[in-house]
Formats: sequence, structure tokens, C-alpha cells
Amino acid sequence: MSNKKKKLKLGVTLGDINGIGLEVIIKTFKDNRINEFCTPVIFGSNKLLSKHKKILEISDFNYNIANSIKDLNFKKVNLLNLWKEDIDINIGRSNKEAGKYALNSIEAAANALKNNEIDVLVTSPINKHSIKESEKKFIGHTEYFENTFDGNALMIMVSKSMKISFVTGHISLSKVNTIISKEAIINTAKIFNTSLIQDFRIRKPKIAVLGLNPHAGENGMLGTEENEVILPSIKKLKEEGLIIFGPYAADSFFTKKNLKAFDGIISMYHDQGLIPFKALSFEDGVNYTAGLNIIRTSPVHGTAYEIAGKNKANEDSFREAVFLACDIYHKRKEFKQLNENSLDK
Repeated sequence: MSNKKKKLKLGVTLGDINGIGLEVIIKTFKDNRINEFCTPVIFGSNKLLSKHKKILEISDFNYNIANSIKDLNFKKVNLLNLWKEDIDINIGRSNKEAGKYALNSIEAAANALKNNEIDVLVTSPINKHSIKESEKKFIGHTEYFENTFDGNALMIMVSKSMKISFVTGHISLSKVNTIISKEAIINTAKIFNTSLIQDFRIRKPKIAVLGLNPHAGENGMLGTEENEVILPSIKKLKEEGLIIFGPYAADSFFTKKNLKAFDGIISMYHDQGLIPFKALSFEDGVNYTAGLNIIRTSPVHGTAYEIAGKNKANEDSFREAVFLACDIYHKRKEFKQLNENSLDK
């Protein structure tokens, strides 16, 4: 079988052209060993990539310039040349033009996913505000892909020490308790459980659920959501066969013992889960969008304008996002094959 048939095609978006996205892309794919298990396809501009190489003073990064997916070189990193105009770079600054080209890259990669021209996608960090200057409806990567593909998106933060999902995402803290409901918790847990099985090959996932209030409500003294919403949700999920426990007090949960005991953690809101995750896993952590019929990962860091163009960015999280996307692709494929071939009971 040829390399063309064996290796999956891994799409990569540019991210914000004034941030560290292209730096971590270049540093990751400089290692030719990655080409042994995937064919990277960067959705962007040759002129733009060349400018970043010059700014970063990186000369030992070679790639194939392709004008269409048909022109890919399966032995090299590929740059799909989406536009040929000269683009001004304002390193370390947010502007409308950067948002425009970041969105162009995302849209082109999404179309390639729809047409099965690439197999998985890794997205580079964006500035949502700069994209919203030209596209008012844009909220973020997760929401964009949920509206573009089939399924219900669930953000899972993945590292060697934990996998954590969230009942609520990018919303004001003052609104969290109004959105947390039995339905929201149950839906989150089901998508999470399915992903742990099919995407991470965990046969019987053990899931921990965090409480909303300090000390998980302290038996109703510090809040009633645990007794009225979270506990009944856990009971219902157990009845449906999930191995799930809680609610646990968030302030004391993140110990080595607990992280080792559970395959997944459900957090009630953004910072409750992301603060401990980033404290423990910032360099090797990955943002994975589960629940959809496509595979998309991303590094956990942002545009990091303060170090952009200085050749100081750490590419570890981006590299892990590449590895995870490829790994999930193969595990999901194996899961599908096993279930198709299983005998009816």
C-alpha cells in the first residue's frame, strides 16, 4: 500500500497571523518524523508563511506549495496557497485584517473536511474579537464547528493527567446557575462518556462530577444546586448504565489520587475546570471538540501577542494536538470497525 493511502491528511489552520500560531506550526512540522504518520496540509498563504520564517529567522523549514488538494506531496508538509495577495503583518497586534484571514483559513479547512479532502483538523489560536470585526456572528471555534457539522459539540481538555469537560462554557459567571440543569448535565455526561469509549478506547469510563458551590454545597448550607440538580442527574445517569460519581468539592478534588482514579471529570463552569487544568497541564494540554462527526483539536494557549515574532513560543501543546487528532482518528475508526463486525447478542 502506498504512503498516499496509508497516511491520514491532517489539516491545519493559520490562526491569528499576528500571534504565535505560525511559529508553533513551523516548529512542530520542522520535525520530519511527523510526516511518517500524517500528511500535514496548512491552509494559508506562501507569502505569509515566508514572512514569518524571515521574522523568526528560521531557515530550515521546507514545504510543498499546493494550489489544490490534488497537488499534495505526501512526503512533505504542504502549504495550500489560498490567496496570493501580499498581506501586512502587525506582529503582536489585533486587527481586522488578521481576523479576516484567520476566518478564511477556518472556512477553507471546514470545506475540505466536508468534502473528505482531509481527515482531521488542528486549529491554531485565534483572536475572536478581530474575527468578529468582519463576521459578527462568529463566537468561537467550538460553536463554528457545531453549526457546520453534525452532532452536539463538547469541549474536552485533554492531557496526560486528566480529561475534563464542561457543562457550561464561555458565559458570564452570573449566568452559570441559570443554565445548569438536569438536562444539561445529563447531555454533557452522555457525550463525554461516548467520547471516552470511542475516541480514547476506555471500555468502562469512570467519571467524576464536580459540585457547583463551595464544598459541593455543604449539604445545602452553601447552595441547593447539588441536592436539587446535580445529585438527581447523577442518579439518572447511573440508572442508564454510566459509571459516574459525585458531586465532589472542586477545591479539594484535583489530587494525584483522584486524577488517577477517574477517566474523566465533569466541571460545572469554565474556570472551575480550566484553572486546575492549565495549572497542571498548560504545556502539554490539548483542547478537543468531541460530539461531532469530525475530529478537531487545538493547543490550549492563545495568540500570545506578547511573545509573537520573538521565537520564544513553546510548540509542545500544538504538537500534542497533532498527535491527539491522529490518535483519535485511528481509535474512532477501529471502534466503528469493531461495532460493525460485532455479533448480535
